[in-house]
Amino acid sequence: MKRCVLILAALTLGLGCATHCPPAKVFRADKLAEMDAAILTAIASNKCPGGVLWLEHGGATYHKAFGNRALVPEREPMTEDTIFDAASLTKVVACTPAVMLLVERGQVQLDAPVRTYIPEFTGGDRDAITIRQLLTHVSGLPPDVETRTDWQGQAEAVRKACAIKLRSMPGTVFKYSDINFFLLGEIVQRVSRTPLEVFVQREIYAPLKMTDTGYLPPREKLPRIAPTEVVNGQPYRGVVHDPTARHMGGVAGHAGLFTTAPDLARYARMLTNLGELDGVRIFKPETVQWMTRVQTPPDISAKRGLGWDIDSNFSGPRGALFPVGSYGHTGWTGGSLWIDPQSQTFVIFLSNRNHPTEAGSVVALRHQLGTLAAEAIQISNKK
Repeated sequence: MKRCVLILAALTLGLGCATHCPPAKVFRADKLAEMDAAILTAIASNKCPGGVLWLEHGGATYHKAFGNRALVPEREPMTEDTIFDAASLTKVVACTPAVMLLVERGQVQLDAPVRTYIPEFTGGDRDAITIRQLLTHVSGLPPDVETRTDWQGQAEAVRKACAIKLRSMPGTVFKYSDINFFLLGEIVQRVSRTPLEVFVQREIYAPLKMTDTGYLPPREKLPRIAPTEVVNGQPYRGVVHDPTARHMGGVAGHAGLFTTAPDLARYARMLTNLGELDGVRIFKPETVQWMTRVQTPPDISAKRGLGWDIDSNFSGPRGALFPVGSYGHTGWTGGSLWIDPQSQTFVIFLSNRNHPTEAGSVVALRHQLGTLAAEAIQISNKK
């Protein structure tokens, strides 16, 4: 009865509703209502124009669209099939799985130097940087290359990375860096002899039936794409917001992917099922366990898996209750994914918080949603 009241209220307000009403014994209705309220408060406070929430636990789902996907040049209501600029979720939904497939196949070695695959990445302490150090952000590379000048292309990005000065000795300091992941994307292309966007489509998205996920979205999908920042009077729409990825032509290991909440749910479901979904196996179980366990050196306080965040200053979506051992990632544009394999739970929130300007922020909201998601589950949550 309470659930029906929530549905009626949502419809009355024009906020959208979950298309699958969860069993009462799986989720606490009061906590779902608090999740809804938290998102609506963020929208009312101009933290984001809208968003899509997806909570799943043991096969039960709660998913819903809120607010608007566009405010300018005119308002458009948010829908559950809205396509979002994934930003840094690209790192763990495109680049990391691509690298790990090559690791599984013996074509890439985690502890091999980067120069094994990119011979020009040499000189000074760069010679010592390994694939594992790129994946865990302990390479010593700075956060990004410059984007003020009008350079173009993936090759130029790699050239800049090969010339840039390290900030610390490899393996000694955790420093989140987009350079790490566009180098990994380049390695995928060189080793597989396939463009990154083609490789991930063929090896991951097509088998998983993630029909709205990929780089360089086609024009026919433009109406469903959530725009981001307005620049020179026009919002980026179907064009990656990240400036480095944009300079690289829209395809990079660190950013450039577009996706939907339903597609991300399929991807997360595959991971919680240790690499398999609907009879299709993407990874060996041990590969999933390997990349989602702590891989950073013990003397570094930030705990990162291979690509994935576990416990660091970027772990806001974990909330206050999901245990260390759960894992996830965030994206600059306002998306997040957090997975708790122990309870077979994941929570997705996608938004375009930087539409129409960069003033929006969902940092606090993502933490709140993570906490409420754990509280919504009728199990004993442990830190």
